[in-house]
Amino acid sequence: MSSTIIEIQSLSKKYKDADFFSVDDLSLSVKKGEIFGLLGPNGAGKTTLISMLCGLIKPTSGSFTIDGLSYKNDAKAIKKIIGVVPQEYALYPTLTAYENLMYFGSMYGLKGKDLKQRINDSLDFLGLLKFADKQIETFSGGMKRRVNLIAGLLHEPAVLFLDEPTVGVDVQSRNVIIDYLKQINQRGTTIIYTSHHLAEAQDLCSTIAIIDTGKVIIKGAPGEIIDVTHNAHSLEDVFLSLTGNELRDE
Repeated sequence: MSSTIIEIQSLSKKYKDADFFSVDDLSLSVKKGEIFGLLGPNGAGKTTLISMLCGLIKPTSGSFTIDGLSYKNDAKAIKKIIGVVPQEYALYPTLTAYENLMYFGSMYGLKGKDLKQRINDSLDFLGLLKFADKQIETFSGGMKRRVNLIAGLLHEPAVLFLDEPTVGVDVQSRNVIIDYLKQINQRGTTIIYTSHHLAEAQDLCSTIAIIDTGKVIIKGAPGEIIDVTHNAHSLEDVFLSLTGNELRDE
């Protein structure tokens, strides 16, 4: 049985002047080596939960550990073992792909031949090596998305947080990104993945948790939660059955 890498206990977050909790007494565990899908409608609490786990915002109450490290006592140590790939591109447009990755690698204390080798290997796998010396502002959305992904993985994190990694990309870019994620997962990185692309999540994730109103409403392997949901034939059926058809415009 895999050991637990993320343990969340009764975690809550209420923003100042808010009428309700964005994350409400949520408990959840993630096993080492999983690709864990965190799904939910707009406003469900996904971004708030991930922001707390990444150390960007403080919980109102509750606790969590990542690889045995407590956020209360080991916040700096946690930041060294996690990678974060946001939905927005965290890249400098006037720098080249190579310059961006050298900069982000150095932020994690990487340098010399090791860093250059990691950059070249990653660019090569994702079909970008021939564009290494081109400025990011000349890249397509799919190319930027791939460089963004490499930037979050250069330090080989134990846990990778991924927000909508294939949003707005072409089919070819999407396929190479998914292959890359599967490869780094096989090397040992646990992936926490959020997306509105439910067919992709069903195919990619070993475990799914659907959250709504700041609470976990179902958790399990994709096939299991489809089987236990009445009249469901896909993850999308489960999602709509549990969260409803009402629009969630924010």
